[in-house]
Amino acid sequence: MTRESSLDRSMAGAVAWSAAARWASQILSWASTIIIARILTPYDYGIVGMAGLYLNLALLFSQAGIADAIIALRDLTSDQIAELNSFALLISLLLTGLTCVLASPIAKFFASPALTAVLLVSSTMYLFNAFQIVPRAILRKDLRFKLLAWIETVRAFLQIAATIVFALLHFRYWSFVVGFLVSSITVSVMCVYYASQPFRWPKFRRLRREIVFSYQVMLSRIASYAYDNADFGVAGKVLGSVPLGNYTVAWTISSAPVEKISNLLMGVTPSYFSVLQDNKAELRRYLLRLTELLSFVTIPASIGLAVSAPYLVPAVLGPKWIHVIGPLRLLGLFVAVRSIATILPNLLTAIGDAQFVMWASVASAIVMPTAFFIGSRWGTTGIAAAWAVAYPPMMVPFYVRAFRKTDLKLREYAYAVMPALNASIIMAVAVLVTYHFLNPASRPILNLALIVVVGAVSYTGALFAFHYRRVVRLIDALRNMLQPRKQLAPDVPRN
Repeated sequence: MTRESSLDRSMAGAVAWSAAARWASQILSWASTIIIARILTPYDYGIVGMAGLYLNLALLFSQAGIADAIIALRDLTSDQIAELNSFALLISLLLTGLTCVLASPIAKFFASPALTAVLLVSSTMYLFNAFQIVPRAILRKDLRFKLLAWIETVRAFLQIAATIVFALLHFRYWSFVVGFLVSSITVSVMCVYYASQPFRWPKFRRLRREIVFSYQVMLSRIASYAYDNADFGVAGKVLGSVPLGNYTVAWTISSAPVEKISNLLMGVTPSYFSVLQDNKAELRRYLLRLTELLSFVTIPASIGLAVSAPYLVPAVLGPKWIHVIGPLRLLGLFVAVRSIATILPNLLTAIGDAQFVMWASVASAIVMPTAFFIGSRWGTTGIAAAWAVAYPPMMVPFYVRAFRKTDLKLREYAYAVMPALNASIIMAVAVLVTYHFLNPASRPILNLALIVVVGAVSYTGALFAFHYRRVVRLIDALRNMLQPRKQLAPDVPRN
């Protein structure tokens, strides 16, 4: 078996295990949310939500891009990894101290005295996380995604169990805090057990390249976090709470199904891109195959949501959410582009081009909020239009850079996405034609069901009618990747 074939099957197994873990965690989360919501109050959720605004942002600083540096910089020595392990702990100590200082001012800002204690206790989460950053990166670097999937499943089960137990014991919002701490401790203990790493006092001069790389990754993620959430900030500040509610629902519907799929691949692919970082031909092959695979699922799903919005929203949400339709249509088109474009920053970071990703992300963090503010003149639909209009040009530098790094031609990339795009356009036309034969006064669920059937049949039919060989070839490739492995190449670690 060739090394490429072994790596293909390793990635297929990694995606399968990660998918199983994520969906198991999601099902547990949905079930537990129903139970916990019946025990706790909106006030309890509000306290945790306010704390999360700070804690989630601080978490980006605590991780500091160290894991990405370990995955991408494959020539690191054991001493350097040990020093990065200590560096992660130092950052977490500083962040814990900073949180203790800021806890009271943050609580005063939200006019919620209870928030002080929540932030103080939750800050210990960064200390626990510090012990898992490097060991977890080592597991990802060694492609041990089966083990990581088990760790994620155990983490989710223990976190949910702890939260429910303490909610039943009337700990109120502290139930969530305990659950978060149990989650951090569980992952840290298991990662240290399976990939324990020593500590060495960091020699910062010797770690200059690694620290700079980590800083670039951290800054790019903070910039991405900023512009990813700027639309909500603009909608709430300029338009008010009701339009923000409509926009939030539109965003959730348009992005959640697609992001579940794309984020699954984004969690696995950087490790494989790193393995192949010196092999342009293989990087190019993986980029094209993953893009093609994603496009077959995410493009029709996104465009389908966009064209079915006038019947989807009344049938599923009810007439009071009618103002969701406008932004949902435009966000569906935007998500279709984003779903296949997000792989590019991951590829560039994994092959060591973090500086470019950083500056491109900072540029987006400047341009996108400005576009949202301008678009807000036309309400939530204008903000959604800002995504559809301004985001594609911001991704052009990523495409140019990735094509240059992998010697990829534009026509090759277009060839990879063309089947899904062509079939999705045919699907959209079929659905729009169907509108003329529907009676809006009839049962909305029946109308929606008919639209879904027409969309699914027209998309599948178009694929097999115009791209039969491509579809069959992709199915065969997936079948071969998912066959049991008899023997792995020596340089490909087992999951």
